[in-house]
Amino acid sequence: MSTSSSTALPGASPDDVYPSSSAMLSGGPGDSSSCPSSSISNITQAFHFSSGNPRIEETRGVMLLYRNDVVSDSPSDLPVGRKPLVCVLGVPNHMTYADFCQFCGSFIQHILEMRIVRNDGMDDRYSILIRLDSQDSTDNFYKHFNGSRFSSLEVEVCTVLFTVDVQYTGSIEHAQVSLTNSTEQPTCPVCLERLDQDTSGILTTICNHSFHCSCISNWTDSSCPVCRYCQQQPEKSICFVCQTSENLWICLICGFVGCGRYKEGHAIRHWKETQHCYSLELETQRAWDYAGDNYVHRLIQSKTDGKLVELNSHCLLANDGCGSCECLDSGFSEAVLSSQVEAIVNEYNELLTSQLDSQKSYFESLLQEVKEDSEKEISSAVEKAVTQKLQKLQAKLDRCVKEKKFLDDLNENLLKNREIWKEKIMEIEEREKKALKVKDDKITDLEEQLRDLMAFLEAGKTMEKLSVSDEIKDGTVLPMSMESSSTNGSKGGSKANNRRRNKD
Repeated sequence: MSTSSSTALPGASPDDVYPSSSAMLSGGPGDSSSCPSSSISNITQAFHFSSGNPRIEETRGVMLLYRNDVVSDSPSDLPVGRKPLVCVLGVPNHMTYADFCQFCGSFIQHILEMRIVRNDGMDDRYSILIRLDSQDSTDNFYKHFNGSRFSSLEVEVCTVLFTVDVQYTGSIEHAQVSLTNSTEQPTCPVCLERLDQDTSGILTTICNHSFHCSCISNWTDSSCPVCRYCQQQPEKSICFVCQTSENLWICLICGFVGCGRYKEGHAIRHWKETQHCYSLELETQRAWDYAGDNYVHRLIQSKTDGKLVELNSHCLLANDGCGSCECLDSGFSEAVLSSQVEAIVNEYNELLTSQLDSQKSYFESLLQEVKEDSEKEISSAVEKAVTQKLQKLQAKLDRCVKEKKFLDDLNENLLKNREIWKEKIMEIEEREKKALKVKDDKITDLEEQLRDLMAFLEAGKTMEKLSVSDEIKDGTVLPMSMESSSTNGSKGGSKANNRRRNKD
């Protein structure tokens, strides 16, 4: 990312495409040279990054960022000597270019350049270097987005760090870069207008293709509009059998991934078992026909820009010494071309029909196997469920029988105890009745004796009064005999005893 242009020019050297750190950070107060290296190293951390399509050209570098623990939201605590250059670390891969432009839409008019890079050890995330038009805009950008969520439905938060320095350590070219149009002014591939950061912000994708921010915002895919390189790379494939990751081939019919014949040969073994004769080499994207024992691909990926192009064909008369196809007139060439196209179409239709038939029979057999397996699993699951249910019911029934037996024994014992207590209660009632009767008899005898005693006393008093009055009248006093009184008393007692015996 430079102050003048962030475009990856075709055929340019790494120094031209990726300017030095001083060029990137030039301008603005507080140059990095004013800060001692020892103090900078104490408050910064280094991140290794790379950019570019790994199949064509890959550029590696190191960016030096201020640590987040030494930065706060207070203006006085912001790093001294900071530049209008920040880095957004750890952006999830599922966020497209349009999503990120929409996320920072409130500052999009202040953004001059954005470059997407890939941090080492973070395959599921990417980082973005952003250069803004002023230091105030950069500080406001940091305060507004640092620590905020990318989306209210996600837990990932935005981590913004001030950038001290960006150094490119070198580039690795995997193919010869085309030198055509190397002197042309860079333009946006979408609108074909000149890439001018003063007019609109510039976004450079991870494959080093540059666009206007307003143009790339309409591209909802995560791939590059030019080379279709996707920032969200698929997981590394392995052989389904031996788990190796080298020399892999994928079946174009069922998607089986196996290793080549020079490893364990699981791909060709899959063809022999299923008769799926077309397989694609994952590394080179070339198709192989096991039945014809040759390559059958007609489109390959260009190593220059990553586009899909038609495989070059040789001249029909090359074996006769013709060096070019200009010797054929246009009519003959057109006839030959039409016949070739017709032959290719017929061949393709036949191959497609045969492959569809074999695929149909293969998947029908798979469906039959799956159906039988599912029926077996269902029957076994039903049987298992019924067995478990019966076991539970049997256990419950056994518990109920035990409880019933216990309750029956308890009821029988209670009935026996009730009869015993009834007999005891009847005996007690009889004894109480007898005791009450004896007590009533005693009371009755005592009452009769009391009446007799009272009658005897009254009779004695009356007789005494009569005798006294007669003695006074006759002039003589005759004493009463004690024997007669005792005799009368004994007679009364004997009568009472006789009555008591009769009652008993």
